[in-house]
Amino acid sequence: MKFTRLFWRSAGSLLAFSLMAGAPAEANPALVVDAASGEVLYQDMATAPWFPASLTKLMTTYVALSKAREGKITMSTPLRVSAYAASMPPSKMGFRPGTLVTLDNALKMLMVKSPNDIAVTIAEGISGSVPAFADEMNAYAAKLGLRESHFINPNGLPDPQHVSSARDMAMIGRALLHEFPEDNDLFNIGALQFGGKIISNHNGLLGRYPGIDGMKTGYTCSAGYNVVESATRGDKRLITVILGAPSTNERNLKAVTLFEHFFGSAGSGLGDVASLSSSDIVLPPDLRGQICGPGRRDAIVEAEAEDAAIGLAPTSAASAATQSFGKAPERADVIAMAAGPATALSGPAALLHARDAFVPVKVFIGAAPGSSIAAVGSIEAPAPGPKSAPDAKARAAATVRDAGGASAAVDPGLPAPMALAGATMAPALMAANKAVTSKGRMSLRVAAKARVIVAAPSKPARKAAVVTVKPAPRARPIVKVKPAVKTAPNSTKHKKAAAH
Repeated sequence: MKFTRLFWRSAGSLLAFSLMAGAPAEANPALVVDAASGEVLYQDMATAPWFPASLTKLMTTYVALSKAREGKITMSTPLRVSAYAASMPPSKMGFRPGTLVTLDNALKMLMVKSPNDIAVTIAEGISGSVPAFADEMNAYAAKLGLRESHFINPNGLPDPQHVSSARDMAMIGRALLHEFPEDNDLFNIGALQFGGKIISNHNGLLGRYPGIDGMKTGYTCSAGYNVVESATRGDKRLITVILGAPSTNERNLKAVTLFEHFFGSAGSGLGDVASLSSSDIVLPPDLRGQICGPGRRDAIVEAEAEDAAIGLAPTSAASAATQSFGKAPERADVIAMAAGPATALSGPAALLHARDAFVPVKVFIGAAPGSSIAAVGSIEAPAPGPKSAPDAKARAAATVRDAGGASAAVDPGLPAPMALAGATMAPALMAANKAVTSKGRMSLRVAAKARVIVAAPSKPARKAAVVTVKPAPRARPIVKVKPAVKTAPNSTKHKKAAAH
């Protein structure tokens, strides 16, 4: 499929919508809500169950901010990355188990890079485990009046029981904007600076469409390309939700089209978002075959490169396309097209401009400077499943790798770290999990004087002193062989030496 053909087909279909008297008729959920009043301006399948993917992290943020408001945790509380959190698939920050990150920094990372490991770290730090945090999510969802949502995890990774809807996501977005106005900046951070690395926001409209002030994107093969967007024009603020778009480009262009139409319209009088009637659809569709099926990879990559090139000068557009496709010879035509004149753009695409230059917000690992707040969370935070015994002494000692690769086991006799704000932390665990930066890489350093059992790097000695010998079968006579008798002392000597 040619680059230009793909663009004009997507942009043209959306432009056609903007000329219609009504609103778009797409085969995926879409919703536009007045953020102040909650009035529904447009809805299509808004209450149909859908896989939310990383839009889930809006609910994770809502729970975290609610707990901070209730005094259960502070924004400066250091959260400990567990081994389970570190095992999450990308997108992720990739911190090693034991790394500390404050709730404030964790939420900024969550909204910009959307890391799955940080979502789990937040969940474990607040509630002690992912299942317990999911219970909190569902309890707050009930208070907000969400009807189609059921949360299993804090990051939106695929689970057939982890569902939501466009309506519920709009209600979460409204709750965040109204209940936590002092934290609204979380949703429009254009980029983060972590050490020497700049991390750009996944939201393709942020800084490119006038009035966009953030929220969150999400994607899995089963869900498609999802987004909750907020935009302000004058004294009017709208929230638009799109679920199941076939690419980032079509998702962005559809959002722009909806904003343009309903910023200039008085609304359709569809009532309050909370009162939308339930859908006849019972189960969320699985879009894996459509989104990630055969032949889809090239179309998605081309659409993303096209999205990156919209509104850029030819040289910048070529650079964006080259970055997306690398130097692959078979993609030379796409790079050449991106480098061509952009004056032919019209419709929704013409409303997007080159991305604004953002001043990166700095984030860091470790406790906040000068803070004495105890860290929460445990390296041994249990993975979802049958609940483990509460007695910490009955569990195996936690194993941590220090910078040199030696294994350090925390003494099981020490008090177990509690996943509660203000809980005291075992000195050995504090020492074993102190995060340090060495040559640009995260590593863990074990303090020399801490109560930590350091195992030798070599393999543990076998119990050679105790040897169990099977008696010879009674039916077989014992045959004495002289060579065997002569070598027995040497063999015994070798075994004793191995035991040492």
